Amino acid sequence: MNLETVLAKAEQLYTEHEISDTMDEMAAEINQQLQDKLPICLTVMNGGLIPAGQLLPRMNFPLEMDYIHATRYKKATTGGDLEWVKYPSISLENRTVLVIDDILDEGLTLQAIVKYCLEAGAKEVFTAVLVEKQLEQRSGLQKADFTGLTVPNRYVFGYGMDYQGQLRYVPGIYAVHGL
Repeated sequence: MNLETVLAKAEQLYTEHEISDTMDEMAAEINQQLQDKLPICLTVMNGGLIPAGQLLPRMNFPLEMDYIHATRYKKATTGGDLEWVKYPSISLENRTVLVIDDILDEGLTLQAIVKYCLEAGAKEVFTAVLVEKQLEQRSGLQKADFTGLTVPNRYVFGYGMDYQGQLRYVPGIYAVHGL
């Protein structure tokens, strides 16, 4: 299926306005819990780029930013082995870390990133995801500390989440027809 067809047949689950309201709510929760901790905010590339870009300007406390790149999908619609592409440049030693990602699906990538942060010396690690997929059970991280929206167990794209490496930029969250 070409991208135009995927987009035309997709079901919109959340609008850009609904996502913006959710970002306000998430930021308020994060501000309350992390305002005195000078956290390192790690964006998980590539999916976390758009959620982090919307969330970080809503923070009202000092923080440092970096990114981490670990992926299981590599433009596919199913996850494979975890590939580490980039580790953070900032030392995590004795720091509070906030990991920002697009979606909590099976939780394997986020679980591995949290484990990495703790092994790198972080004193505590929080996770923030724009979307949590509704699954009966997860094999990795069970729940994020800060979650914006929930989606059914379907393949979703937009606002950071991709379909075969594309459509991350779409201003809304959509479910692929038939997946």
